[in-house]
Parts: sequence; C-alpha cells; structure tokens
Amino acid sequence: MKKTASNTRFIVLGMIMGILFLTYLMSPPGSQPIQEFSFSDFIQRVEGGEVQSVILVDKDVQGQTKSGIKFHTYAPNQYEGLVNQLVGKGVRVDAKKTEMSMWMSLPITVVLLLLLIFIFTRMQGRVFTSFGKSRAKLNLNKNTKGVTFNNVAGIEEAKAELQETVDFLREPARFKKLGGKPPRGILLTGHPGTGKTLLAKAIAGEASVPFFSVSGSDFVEMFAGVGAARVRSMFKQAKKNAPCIIFIDEIDAVGRHRGTGIGQGNDEREQTLNQLLVEMDGFESDEGVVIIAASNRPDILDPALLRPGRFDRRVVVDMPDIKGRDAILKVHAQKIPLANDANLTEIARGTPGFSGADLASLINEAALNAARNNAQVVSQQDLEFAKDKVMMGAERKTLVISENEKRATAIHEAGHAVVALFVPKADPLHKVTIIPRGMALGLTQQLPLEDRHNYSREYLESQLVILMGGRCAEEEILGQQTTGASNDIERATGIARQMVCEWGMSKLGPLNFVTRKESPFLGKQLTERSHQYSEKTSCEIDSEVKAIVEKALATAKNIIIQKQPAVEKLAAALIERETLEGEEIKKIVNI
Repeated sequence: MKKTASNTRFIVLGMIMGILFLTYLMSPPGSQPIQEFSFSDFIQRVEGGEVQSVILVDKDVQGQTKSGIKFHTYAPNQYEGLVNQLVGKGVRVDAKKTEMSMWMSLPITVVLLLLLIFIFTRMQGRVFTSFGKSRAKLNLNKNTKGVTFNNVAGIEEAKAELQETVDFLREPARFKKLGGKPPRGILLTGHPGTGKTLLAKAIAGEASVPFFSVSGSDFVEMFAGVGAARVRSMFKQAKKNAPCIIFIDEIDAVGRHRGTGIGQGNDEREQTLNQLLVEMDGFESDEGVVIIAASNRPDILDPALLRPGRFDRRVVVDMPDIKGRDAILKVHAQKIPLANDANLTEIARGTPGFSGADLASLINEAALNAARNNAQVVSQQDLEFAKDKVMMGAERKTLVISENEKRATAIHEAGHAVVALFVPKADPLHKVTIIPRGMALGLTQQLPLEDRHNYSREYLESQLVILMGGRCAEEEILGQQTTGASNDIERATGIARQMVCEWGMSKLGPLNFVTRKESPFLGKQLTERSHQYSEKTSCEIDSEVKAIVEKALATAKNIIIQKQPAVEKLAAALIERETLEGEEIKKIVNI
C-alpha cells in the first residue's frame, strides 16, 4: 500500500512539472504583462506619436509604446489604410502569417496531450486494480479466543446445529475417515437483531480459525466487473488462509433472484452473483473453507444459491422465548452491578417479541438511567423504565395535558384494566400508567405467564373485549367518544378480520380469503393482497368482522356498567399516582 501511494505521488508530481515546463516553452522569455487596448485608444496613441512598433497577424495587432508598454488589440475588418497611417506616424511595422504560429504550437499541443493520456491511463489502471480487490476484513483468531458460544444465548437450537461445523474445522480428519463431507455453505436466516452475525463470529472463535467478514453491498459497484473481481479475490485469500470462515452479511444485496429488475435487470449484480456461484462450485469441501451467510429475506434469494452443494444448510435464528430472553439478559448484565431487587426473569416475561439486540439496548438504557440518578447499582425500577422506553419510547415530560384530558386518559386506561381483570382467559395485569410515552397518552400492560405460539378463539375474543374496554368506559362514565381509542379500534379490526379471513373462526367456515401475490419485478419485495372471491362473499366477510367486534363491544360495556365504581376509583388513583402496579390495582378494585 505504501509503494502504491508513493508511485501515485511521483506520477502527479511529474504531471505538474510537465505542465509547468510546457507553459514556460509557450511563453516568450523575459515577457511582461501585455495590456489590452481598445482600437480607438490604439489609434489615439498612434496619432499622438506614442507607438514605437507593431506586429500585424491578419487583424491581430501586437506592439510596444515608446515608454516600453506592450499592448494588444484587434483591427476591425472594415478599417482600411491602417498600414499607411502607421508608416506615416513613424511606427515600425512587421507582418507575420497566421499559419506559422499554428504549426509552431502544434507539437507542443501534441506532447501535452500525450502526457495527459499517459498519466490518466496509469492512474486509471491503479484505481481499477484497487476496485477489484476484496474488501473482506480478516480477523485472525488463531492466537485469541475472541467471541465463543458462551457469548451467545437464547438460540440454543442454532448453536447445537452449528456445533458440527466447529468440530469439522477443529478435526477434519475425523469426518474424512467415514467419507462424510461437511456443508460448504450455511445460511443463517431470521429477524433483524437475533444474533446471526454474533453466531458466525462465535463459530470462528470456537474453532480458532481466521474469520473473513464482508457485507453483500461491498461487492456492488457502478463499474461493470468489479463485483466479480472482488469475489475472486476474496476466495483466493480464503484458500491461502484455510481452514477459515467467510462470513457474508446481508447476502440478499448481491444474491437476489436473477431477472427481477425492471427492464433487463441489474447486469453488474447478476455477474457478481454468477461469479459467487462459480467460486462455491470451484473449491472442494476438504479445503477447509466454510461460507456462512446471513439474510433477513431468504425468500428473495436466487434458487441457485440454495441448492445442495452451495448453501446446503439453512439455520433459522428465531426470536428468543422467555427462557432465551432470560439468558440473554443475564449475558448482557454480567458487567453491570445489579441491585438485590433486580428481577431479570420478570423483565423477560414482559418482553415477548424482543430480539437479542432489543434486550441489549434495554440493559444499556437501564444502566444509563441509573447513572443519571447517581445510583451505584441498577435496580428493578431502572429495568422497568428501560423496558417501557424501548417498547414505547421516552417519556414526554414536556407535554402539557389539561385536567379534562388527563381524566379522560385515566378513565380510558382504567376501563382497559378493569375489563382485563374480569374477562376470562386474559393475561395477568402488570401495570397501568397515564404517563405519555411515544405516541400514546397511557398504557395498560399485561404479562403472559408463558410465550404463546398458538391462540385459541376464546383468547382472541378476550383480547377484543379488553381493547373495547377503554372506549366503553369513556362512553358510560364521561358520556363522550374521543380519538384516544383509534389504536384500539385498529387492532381490534385487524384481529377480527384475521379471524374471519385467515383462521376460519366465523360463520363462513374454515376458508382462507387472503391470497398473497408477490411482485417478480422487484425481487419479491412487494406483497399485495388480491381478492379471489365474489362481491357477495366480500359483504359477508365485512358483516362477520363487524359482528365479532360489536359482540366484544357489548361484552365490554356490560362489564363497565357492572364495575363502574371500580373504574372510577381506579381512575382517581391513576390521576393521583400516574402509575400503578398489578397488585396495587387488585387492592383498589377489591379482588
């Protein structure tokens, strides 16, 4: 790299010196600045006897005054008798041909042009050579432990499946004895933040082998052929450092389904993909090079990448369950002093759907909040604050809310809470708050006892009743309808439509009325819903959705009417204290 930079500097320096030299040759020696005279000024000076000599080149006039001033002007085409006038005033007149000056300057122009072409060609060659080099970052783990499986939690199934790859990199002879061949490529798929990149680093750390990391977008350039050259360079480096791991993050940037671009598609990207396919076929599995790729969108990858012999295995890195979230929180909390009341298991219960990255952010926010309060340890209150902030956004302390709006919010949230306490098959109530966060003015939070992957019709109907509880409380107690229930209505409508159209939980029977149609022109990025049923069926679907929501609304209204004193009592406590925990709510409602 130092030698290349030095050569480039010499080339640029030579270019500057050449231009300065040619400029010197083209300018007459001992020249001084030439003044530009208007023709009328020139004639006045001639008549006044100030001009000593002139040189005429067609209509171009160059000369010098008796005081030594060099000048230049142009004679108009219609002006005649200029030579006679100059001679009559005693001015020495010389004349030159235009062709002579052009032919004299031509060699200099040619030399300058050739020099510029030479320098541009040399610099262009160096630039394109650097473009074609691999941008993969090499992390040598031979002498350092680095990241291991101990740093990865919550994805035990994926770790177990990848342990075989680690064993092969450690002891390849054990597999060769039985004629077994390890997978050439492993594709890690899953939601963002689930730990795909961390898992790839842990494999390299466990096996103590070099680790090449590169992003799929690093192969993409505006110049044709650059991406393919970088692929060749990367595999060449990997073979020299075998056994090793090549990790390609976000491979969908270069591995998208071919022929999906508008018009003729992206030829450069497809050339890069073709080269990647060829290189994966071109090395043997016993060379010790294992390719690991990660993608959030495996559905848009080209089928040629996923066939046996290339990415043989697809490992799903899924969202962690409650045990996985608990383990991830403990890993990230190892370097943080926790108070005695800190309960990571309860935080894990309250964060369903959180990825590993979300949980890492939660622990960090808790530590920052404790530091802001000058605390020595991170308490459960800090963890709860961080959980609410990651889930809903920061507190909007500067938001000015009138007393009427505050009471309406308290009644609304109290309606949700009371309905959640008395409706069957509902998750336990955890917290109710009227502190504004994000776009919400308040929140009623429930904590499931365990993660759910399958929902019964009774549970869904209970959720609809709870969603309608806030609106019913406003109508029955305040005698008004507000926009505060807009999100509740949106969620309730979505659940009811899914019950009818996807889950067969209505009078229409076990039929699916949703057809997903993927667009082949944008790499299957767009998913649009198309209806393949009659207008009569569409009306029946709307009628069923409306009936389900109205049934939930009626159930919620009955509970609010029966428990109205409890709702008002709970709302008054919320106005006073702003946030109430589950056990406190039960005492207020007398449960």
